[in-house]
Amino acid sequence: MALLIASHILAAVVWVGGMFFAYVVLRPSAGPLEPETRLALWQRVFRGFFPWVWLSIVVLLASGYGMIFLYFGGFAGLGLHIHVMQGLGIVMMLLFGHLFFGPWRRFRDAVDGRHFPEAAGYLNQIRTIVAVNLVLGLVTIIVGASGRFW
Repeated sequence: MALLIASHILAAVVWVGGMFFAYVVLRPSAGPLEPETRLALWQRVFRGFFPWVWLSIVVLLASGYGMIFLYFGGFAGLGLHIHVMQGLGIVMMLLFGHLFFGPWRRFRDAVDGRHFPEAAGYLNQIRTIVAVNLVLGLVTIIVGASGRFW
Protein backbone atom coordinates (compact mmCIF):
# COMPACT_ATOMS: atom_id res chain seq x y z
CA MET A 1 0.00 0.00 0.00
CA ALA A 2 2.83 2.41 0.85
CA LEU A 3 4.34 2.15 -2.64
CA LEU A 4 0.96 2.68 -4.30
CA ILE A 5 0.08 5.74 -2.25
CA ALA A 6 3.57 7.22 -2.59
CA SER A 7 3.54 6.81 -6.38
CA HIS A 8 -0.02 8.18 -6.54
CA ILE A 9 0.92 11.31 -4.60
CA LEU A 10 4.16 11.78 -6.53
CA ALA A 11 2.33 11.58 -9.87
CA ALA A 12 -0.24 14.14 -8.68
CA VAL A 13 2.53 16.47 -7.47
CA VAL A 14 4.37 16.25 -10.80
CA TRP A 15 1.24 17.00 -12.85
CA VAL A 16 -0.45 19.63 -10.67
CA GLY A 17 2.84 21.19 -9.57
CA GLY A 18 3.93 21.50 -13.19
CA MET A 19 0.69 23.26 -14.07
CA PHE A 20 1.03 25.56 -11.06
CA PHE A 21 4.57 26.52 -12.04
CA ALA A 22 3.64 27.04 -15.69
CA TYR A 23 0.55 29.11 -14.93
CA VAL A 24 1.66 31.12 -11.91
CA VAL A 25 5.40 31.60 -12.55
CA LEU A 26 6.36 30.91 -16.16
CA ARG A 27 3.34 32.49 -17.86
CA PRO A 28 3.79 35.97 -16.33
CA SER A 29 7.58 35.74 -16.74
CA ALA A 30 7.31 34.87 -20.45
CA GLY A 31 4.71 37.57 -21.15
CA PRO A 32 7.16 40.41 -21.93
CA LEU A 33 9.11 38.31 -24.44
CA GLU A 34 8.72 38.92 -28.16
CA PRO A 35 5.91 36.74 -29.57
CA GLU A 36 8.23 34.53 -31.61
CA THR A 37 10.49 33.88 -28.62
CA ARG A 38 7.59 33.41 -26.18
CA LEU A 39 5.80 30.92 -28.43
CA ALA A 40 8.98 28.95 -29.10
CA LEU A 41 9.63 28.83 -25.36
CA TRP A 42 6.15 27.47 -24.66
CA GLN A 43 6.58 24.87 -27.39
CA ARG A 44 9.79 23.63 -25.72
CA VAL A 45 8.16 23.69 -22.28
CA PHE A 46 5.16 21.68 -23.41
CA ARG A 47 7.33 19.24 -25.36
CA GLY A 48 9.24 18.54 -22.15
CA PHE A 49 6.29 18.56 -19.76
CA PHE A 50 3.62 16.59 -21.63
CA PRO A 51 5.45 13.23 -21.50
CA TRP A 52 5.55 13.67 -17.73
CA VAL A 53 1.81 14.31 -17.70
CA TRP A 54 1.19 11.12 -19.68
CA LEU A 55 3.40 9.19 -17.25
CA SER A 56 1.57 10.78 -14.31
CA ILE A 57 -1.78 9.73 -15.76
CA VAL A 58 -0.62 6.12 -16.14
CA VAL A 59 0.77 6.08 -12.60
CA LEU A 60 -2.36 7.73 -11.14
CA LEU A 61 -4.66 5.21 -12.80
CA ALA A 62 -2.51 2.17 -11.94
CA SER A 63 -1.88 3.20 -8.34
CA GLY A 64 -5.42 4.45 -7.72
CA TYR A 65 -7.16 1.37 -9.06
CA GLY A 66 -4.49 -0.81 -7.48
CA MET A 67 -5.38 0.61 -4.06
CA ILE A 68 -9.10 0.29 -4.73
CA PHE A 69 -8.97 -3.37 -5.72
CA LEU A 70 -6.05 -4.64 -3.64
CA TYR A 71 -6.71 -2.84 -0.37
CA PHE A 72 -10.22 -1.39 -0.30
CA GLY A 73 -12.15 -4.36 -1.66
CA GLY A 74 -13.49 -2.59 -4.74
CA PHE A 75 -15.74 0.41 -5.20
CA ALA A 76 -18.43 -0.57 -2.70
CA GLY A 77 -16.22 0.07 0.32
CA LEU A 78 -14.94 3.47 -0.75
CA GLY A 79 -15.69 6.74 0.94
CA LEU A 80 -17.36 9.55 -0.97
CA HIS A 81 -14.07 11.45 -1.14
CA ILE A 82 -12.45 8.66 -3.19
CA HIS A 83 -15.33 8.72 -5.68
CA VAL A 84 -15.05 12.52 -5.92
CA MET A 85 -11.28 12.31 -6.35
CA GLN A 86 -11.68 9.67 -9.07
CA GLY A 87 -14.34 11.69 -10.91
CA LEU A 88 -12.31 14.90 -10.85
CA GLY A 89 -9.20 13.02 -11.93
CA ILE A 90 -10.98 11.49 -14.91
CA VAL A 91 -12.29 14.91 -15.97
CA MET A 92 -8.73 16.25 -15.72
CA MET A 93 -7.42 13.39 -17.85
CA LEU A 94 -10.09 13.95 -20.49
CA LEU A 95 -9.31 17.67 -20.58
CA PHE A 96 -5.62 16.92 -20.97
CA GLY A 97 -6.36 14.46 -23.76
CA HIS A 98 -8.35 17.14 -25.54
CA LEU A 99 -5.56 19.68 -24.99
CA PHE A 100 -2.89 17.28 -26.26
CA PHE A 101 -4.67 16.00 -29.36
CA GLY A 102 -6.31 19.35 -30.24
CA PRO A 103 -4.85 22.74 -29.32
CA TRP A 104 -1.33 21.43 -28.57
CA ARG A 105 -0.95 19.76 -31.95
CA ARG A 106 -2.30 22.81 -33.75
CA PHE A 107 -0.09 25.10 -31.65
CA ARG A 108 3.00 23.01 -32.37
CA ASP A 109 2.28 22.96 -36.11
CA ALA A 110 1.64 26.72 -36.17
CA VAL A 111 4.91 27.48 -34.36
CA ASP A 112 6.83 25.10 -36.64
CA GLY A 113 5.25 26.83 -39.66
CA ARG A 114 6.04 30.25 -38.17
CA HIS A 115 2.35 31.22 -38.11
CA PHE A 116 2.73 33.10 -34.84
CA PRO A 117 -0.64 34.89 -34.62
CA GLU A 118 -2.37 31.55 -35.16
CA ALA A 119 -0.08 29.89 -32.61
CA ALA A 120 -0.93 32.60 -30.06
CA GLY A 121 -4.62 31.75 -30.42
CA TYR A 122 -3.93 28.08 -29.74
CA LEU A 123 -1.75 29.02 -26.78
CA ASN A 124 -4.73 30.90 -25.31
CA GLN A 125 -6.85 27.76 -25.68
CA ILE A 126 -4.15 25.75 -23.92
CA ARG A 127 -3.91 28.38 -21.17
CA THR A 128 -7.64 28.17 -20.53
CA ILE A 129 -7.61 24.38 -20.31
CA VAL A 130 -4.57 24.45 -18.02
CA ALA A 131 -6.29 27.00 -15.76
CA VAL A 132 -9.36 24.77 -15.45
CA ASN A 133 -7.23 21.68 -14.88
CA LEU A 134 -5.12 23.47 -12.30
CA VAL A 135 -8.20 24.39 -10.26
CA LEU A 136 -9.56 20.85 -10.61
CA GLY A 137 -6.17 19.45 -9.60
CA LEU A 138 -5.94 21.61 -6.50
CA VAL A 139 -9.49 20.67 -5.49
CA THR A 140 -8.68 17.00 -6.10
CA ILE A 141 -5.62 17.24 -3.86
CA ILE A 142 -7.68 18.88 -1.11
CA VAL A 143 -10.36 16.19 -1.39
CA GLY A 144 -7.79 13.39 -1.40
CA ALA A 145 -5.89 14.79 1.56
CA SER A 146 -8.84 15.78 3.74
CA GLY A 147 -11.71 13.57 2.61
CA ARG A 148 -11.23 10.77 5.11
CA PHE A 149 -11.81 13.34 7.88
CA TRP A 150 -15.20 14.47 6.59
